[in-house]
Amino acid sequence: MNILLKAGREKSLLRRHPWIFSGAIQPLDDEPASGATVDLLSFNKQFLARASYSPSSQIRARVWTFEDEPIDKEFFRQKIRAAIAMRSTFQVSGFSDAVRLIYAESDGIPGLIVDRYGDMLVLQSLTAGSEYWKETFADLLLEETGCSTIYERSDADVRELEGLKPNSGLLRGDNPQLSQGIPAGPITIHEHALKFNVNFASGHKTGFYLDQRLNRLRVRELAKDKDVLDCFCYTGGFSVNALAGGAKSVLSVDSSADALELCKENIALNHLPSEKHTVLEGDVFQLLRKFRDENRSFDMIVLDPPKFAPTAMHAKKATRAYKDINLLAFKLLRSNGILVTFSCSGGVDEALFQKIIAGAALDAGVDAQIVEHLAQAPDHPVSLHFPEGAYLKGLVCVKR
Repeated sequence: MNILLKAGREKSLLRRHPWIFSGAIQPLDDEPASGATVDLLSFNKQFLARASYSPSSQIRARVWTFEDEPIDKEFFRQKIRAAIAMRSTFQVSGFSDAVRLIYAESDGIPGLIVDRYGDMLVLQSLTAGSEYWKETFADLLLEETGCSTIYERSDADVRELEGLKPNSGLLRGDNPQLSQGIPAGPITIHEHALKFNVNFASGHKTGFYLDQRLNRLRVRELAKDKDVLDCFCYTGGFSVNALAGGAKSVLSVDSSADALELCKENIALNHLPSEKHTVLEGDVFQLLRKFRDENRSFDMIVLDPPKFAPTAMHAKKATRAYKDINLLAFKLLRSNGILVTFSCSGGVDEALFQKIIAGAALDAGVDAQIVEHLAQAPDHPVSLHFPEGAYLKGLVCVKR
């Protein structure tokens, strides 16, 4: 089916950006089915792209290809092969047996996320188009990876915007426990000579923050002989690395008791000194204020909060939250202390994030330097035509 754009609304497609919003489309006589393949045409009926259609989303069409070519199983096979080959080129498997194989728009398959944990694949289908082709994707992934099990974690809130219900469970494989709906236990992955238990069935995202792989290693390299505060620690990725790097002490803070329990398990799994490690359950904002009032201090603080601003619409509120925690962190740092601070919010770009951190330092009354910029690992590539794929921003700052 053809979708005609309004005059002048083809500019984003000519720049090869893969999204078309509802306001760019001329009125339709008949609306395509959810996830159906449509041709996007300019107002004068020139072919622009072939895309999936989403009747419920403001992002009404997501481009599969800018070429006049069939969208079928072999089309997606080539996309999946190319994505896997790129990860092989950058030798991610040499550092970890947990890797993101497919990263949605950045790999030319909007809405599809696939993470590999050892011999298991965890799949997220987040859009109408990826849902339409999900069974095909599952077949291809088994063929192209040699894995035998795919667990689905299509339970993100964004599915609601696509008119889709959450869906989790065994998608492919003969695991008796998973097929009967019995809660899955964690699986163990390896990363830079460390081990982590990952709860793929109910943890955040697909169970682990694979995008922080290189940044965890950087914290390990910087943590020697330091008292470290790891905020929003989740299952202890940064905490484990800090202890492995020779930290004097590590305090892991999170609001989830289950995450903290897994954090402690991961410390023990790596035979790290438990006497140097403490966990504290609670609201990070409140606890940072409490530490300030108690005149506590640290040599290194890691701030890896959840997504405060999913879109630019939420940026103003998120700015206050980011500034608050970073201001408190600067106050808690000792002289020459290191702040490793992140934002994974798509609505806060790198320039705004740096401005927020500068404002936090100013209001805290401290002088600080940026010594490193951090980003997501290379198995989370960013298409030059889709800058929204660069969601993870990080700064390493030193308090003077």
